[in-house]
Amino acid sequence: MWESKGETAIVVGGGHAGIEAALALARTGFEALLITQNLETIGRLSCNPSIGGLAKGNMVREIDALGGEMGKLIDRTMIQFRILNRRRGPAVQAPRAQADKFLYSRTARQVLENEKNLRLFQDTVVDIITGPEGRLEGVLTGRGLRIKARTVVITTGTFMEGRVFIGGYDCSSGRLGEPAALGLGPALQKRGFVLGRLKTGTPARVHAGSLDYGGMERQDGDKERLPFSFSHDRIDRPDLPCYITYTNPETHRIIRENIHRSPLYSGRIVGVGPRYCPSIEDKVVRFPQRDRHQIFVEPEGEDSREMYLNGLSSSLPEEVQQAFIQTLPGLRRAWITRPGYAVEYDYLDPTQLSPALMAKALPGLFFAGQTNGTSGYEEAAAQGLMAGLNASLFLRGMPPLVLSRAEAYIGVLIDDLVTRGTREPYRMFTSRAEYRLSLRHETADRRLTEKGFHGGLQTREALDRLEAKRQKIEEIRGKLKTARFVLSALPLPPAAPSSPEVSTPGDTAPENAETSAPTVDWPALAGRPLEQALKVPGVGIRDLLPCLPGGEAYTGPGDLEALAQVELDVKYGGYIARQEIQIKRFEKMETSRIPPDLDYGAVEGLSSESREKLKKFRPLSLGQAGRISGIRSSDLALLMVHLRRRRRTGEEPSPPGDPPGDSQGSA
Repeated sequence: MWESKGETAIVVGGGHAGIEAALALARTGFEALLITQNLETIGRLSCNPSIGGLAKGNMVREIDALGGEMGKLIDRTMIQFRILNRRRGPAVQAPRAQADKFLYSRTARQVLENEKNLRLFQDTVVDIITGPEGRLEGVLTGRGLRIKARTVVITTGTFMEGRVFIGGYDCSSGRLGEPAALGLGPALQKRGFVLGRLKTGTPARVHAGSLDYGGMERQDGDKERLPFSFSHDRIDRPDLPCYITYTNPETHRIIRENIHRSPLYSGRIVGVGPRYCPSIEDKVVRFPQRDRHQIFVEPEGEDSREMYLNGLSSSLPEEVQQAFIQTLPGLRRAWITRPGYAVEYDYLDPTQLSPALMAKALPGLFFAGQTNGTSGYEEAAAQGLMAGLNASLFLRGMPPLVLSRAEAYIGVLIDDLVTRGTREPYRMFTSRAEYRLSLRHETADRRLTEKGFHGGLQTREALDRLEAKRQKIEEIRGKLKTARFVLSALPLPPAAPSSPEVSTPGDTAPENAETSAPTVDWPALAGRPLEQALKVPGVGIRDLLPCLPGGEAYTGPGDLEALAQVELDVKYGGYIARQEIQIKRFEKMETSRIPPDLDYGAVEGLSSESREKLKKFRPLSLGQAGRISGIRSSDLALLMVHLRRRRRTGEEPSPPGDPPGDSQGSA
């Protein structure tokens, strides 16, 4: 039996979810043990060597605001940085960075090894251990070790019963060349958990020296790089270019002629793949009218000679991959170092979890990451952080931290999973968030730092930094209201705006979309309050600094971030105010709690479908109940009346701030 000095918490898996879960437990004072099949592959970027992107970059900054590690890791290892959708509305802008994948993995392992309450252990977990009364007691490993724990977080990624496919070849594997985690999937099923099969894939890698860069479009990063972590002031890292090329009719011809050799189309893969990140075979079949698809050629690391072909995922035979890759401009002589492949794996139906990501059937057992049916490093890390933090709160006998859809993209992610489930790899998009204008990436610290502090993950230093930033924002807002625009104060009227054109906050566009800059009539702004001038399309807050009292002093990294937030708050103040009204209505439904042991059979008039679904999901609030697929609005109204009647008769206390019997809003 494993000996531990105190209460042991176990994290299964060393991917992005496992890293965050293990650190959250250790940093909140618990002795944690991370068990993984291979210590050399901790934090590996299995597919695209990048962190962030549309909606995903928001989650990385939320992870950092709560006290997680992913933002710090990418800041220390990035090789290119860009703000996506820079000329679109702020609700759909997000940071994205190419990572040195090898340095990222090494740095992640170093962070784990240096955490005083955390130990790493190499083995494979094949089952969980429960006691006579059904309580969780620990895990069983492939080498027969029985390791005690009061809480376990499972983050197996694509390894649980994983199988890799390349053309006619397939083998048991979680990543190409790495063994699958066998045993845990069937063991969970025997214990009554519902599992399914999903599929994902990755493209080939090619040798950098075999490419013709003159035949491709060069794509450089932004000159001004924004740290993902709110604790960092600047980024001191190399800046490497990426390249863009395109498929063509010859590429598509080769794929169509060999489509029967793809395991995706021969029926050998039964798992459902990611709809929003399709393989090149899927693109050619599903979009026959398109004669080309954009491909990004991205470096894998500063010292690596491998390039990643983003957008060219495939599981066709290796000789077919070689043939169609060499039809792309710049890749005529491409030398494949690793073929593309598909991987199929077991995942847990996440509707079996509470909003704390704990198994409803077994207290103390948490699940996070691709194990729950998601795709992407960012989605995994976000779940790992919340599962680890809630496992810590469970050990402390405290209520879990559950983020609402109005507070964070992480809240949207987890609510979607546990309330609606998924039948395909879930990917976060800005369109999934109803209140995305309030969930902008640069506001993550204002929304979540205090929650991270109260949960035990954030520091007093982070709180002080946030307070200083808030004061700076208020100071600038005050000056904007009183100071006026003076044309002569500008050295030269700006020829182009220094900030995005004002557009509808929900506008979406391709990541590299650009729009023409509006022309500003600078003389017409003379005498106006600076706050009014800032609302004019094409006018940026940096343009107005010469007119702002003390504006020449706002040059530090913290000042620039405060200026950017003030600019967005001013330009989109009307939209933000309307969204705040919507959020208040949403919060009314969320605070109308439903007792976990409510007898739905006693709710008069409920349809059979709604009654069964409510019994299965056991929603915590009327808001969550309304998001369950198939729940009718009429049944939600009946449930609301039933809860109000219980409050009137004293069976259930009223929600805070509401008079007895008061309705919580309309269905």
